Amino acid sequence: MKTIQELLAEKPNDSDPQPVQYVGTVEAYDKWAEVYDTDGNFLQRLDTIEMRLLLPIFLDRVYTRFQAQSGQLTLLDLGCGTGRNTIQLLEALAQYRRQNEKDITSPTKVDVVGLDASPGMLDVARSAIQTSTQREDLKSSPEVTLDTIDLRHPATVRAQLPASLQSSGAAGVISTLVLEHIPAKAFFEAASATMAPGGYLLVTNMHADMGMRSQAGFTDPQTGVKIRPTSYCHSVSEVLAAAEEAGFQVEDIVGQEGQGQDGVLERDVDEQLAEKLGVRAKKWVGIRVWFGVCFSKKA
Repeated sequence: MKTIQELLAEKPNDSDPQPVQYVGTVEAYDKWAEVYDTDGNFLQRLDTIEMRLLLPIFLDRVYTRFQAQSGQLTLLDLGCGTGRNTIQLLEALAQYRRQNEKDITSPTKVDVVGLDASPGMLDVARSAIQTSTQREDLKSSPEVTLDTIDLRHPATVRAQLPASLQSSGAAGVISTLVLEHIPAKAFFEAASATMAPGGYLLVTNMHADMGMRSQAGFTDPQTGVKIRPTSYCHSVSEVLAAAEEAGFQVEDIVGQEGQGQDGVLERDVDEQLAEKLGVRAKKWVGIRVWFGVCFSKKA
């Protein structure tokens, strides 16, 4: 499988004079961590907007399927980065439990876990989550366990998991803008190793229409050099095929505008959305840039 770097090298863009340095994914994200949440990346902003809508639906699916089981339920942010969506997961969880307090009889304990390959990103996540859980609406949130994981080698993933996941696996997993950096087959095999049978997996990623033109990266504020990690351009059909091979099935994301017949949400940038996402989104008007899909792990 060719990386995006190799695909772009086949059609170089001489109009972009900015120097680019390609480094390993972990090294790149360690460098990116300091400015990741503030450098104006419009795809992250779009992902945040979409996840705010998807997480309540996702949690309802998880609770409906697993609340009959007593004891412990684990939710996992796989590739949690700076904790951007881990915090949104805590917010959605708090809201869901408030709205459904009378109907929730179990589980008695909910664990939230965030795993990432980059120690630098986890340092930022640790601080951000600690600050967020001081808010009044999140003071009763579950404690979040953060740890490192390497998804590139699925056979070793289960041994890397925290104790709360090793025995039964996660009932619900989110993984946002992570798949780009891992071959699709390895990603879904690794995700499966973290999950309970019947568990739900909510995945978002850069759309291939964008991946054929660009990839994740940031400008080092000290050197002005564009830093890019290893990335892959995954088509929706490739993602669905890899998920099915690893034992997943697509779950409809009920009521979401833009969901196709295959159960996949796809988003392109129009003028109105570009205004909301910031100046860097304007050159992507008319192009699909993001997709999301919810899977369940076959029992």
